[in-house]
Amino acid sequence: MKTVRQVNTVCMQGMKRIAFCVCFLYLCAMEKQIRAFIFDMDGTLLDTESLSFRSWRIAGTEFALSPRQTEELNRKCMGANESSIRRILEETFADSAKASQFMRRTSQLFSSMEAAEGISLMPHAREALEHLKQNGYRLAVASSTHGDTVRRQLGNAGLLGFFEALATGDLVRHSKPDPEIYLLACSRLSLPPCECAAVEDSPNGIKSAKAAGLFSILIPDRIKADAQLIKTADALYSSLRELEEHF
Repeated sequence: MKTVRQVNTVCMQGMKRIAFCVCFLYLCAMEKQIRAFIFDMDGTLLDTESLSFRSWRIAGTEFALSPRQTEELNRKCMGANESSIRRILEETFADSAKASQFMRRTSQLFSSMEAAEGISLMPHAREALEHLKQNGYRLAVASSTHGDTVRRQLGNAGLLGFFEALATGDLVRHSKPDPEIYLLACSRLSLPPCECAAVEDSPNGIKSAKAAGLFSILIPDRIKADAQLIKTADALYSSLRELEEHF
């Protein structure tokens, strides 16, 4: 006769096997269901956010903002389109003219940095896109950045050709976390949201993708993932390389 400890051990082993099987079957079903990946651009495919943060920090000093105020303001605007950023800045400065001046200054600084340094790819970006493409997944972009900028930056990085559809900030009325941009991307792929996965680095992006009904994959960049964000996302990866491991 088995002891209580032996029975517990057997039960625990059985539960682990069941949990593994459930997890395995879920992943298999997920892989069969997902037909397309829709990527955020800034901080997910391209390391634009390091340049953005530096340009905002310089502009913040020029506009008498403390480093903490500038960082919080930059965080609020991360993932937002131009009209939403303008609204946030107008609320911050309580002055539409000053908000416009701040936007122009950050844009000037960013453009100067981009021209001088270029924009780096996020780690494993090209390899992940090549892997997904080779395995038959369709690819699209959902970026709050203006379409002309998205095409230029992805083109300069040699990534534009991977994508068959672009949904950009100038094409939607409501910015992330509203689901509009992801619904537009799905529409341009002629696929329902349940057959698409979103790859994002920001809270606003994950909220947008989840609200649209996509499977959401979080790969944090500048914003550290807190418990609530991890709970909201369907999957948490450390880098784009994990896409190659799971799909």
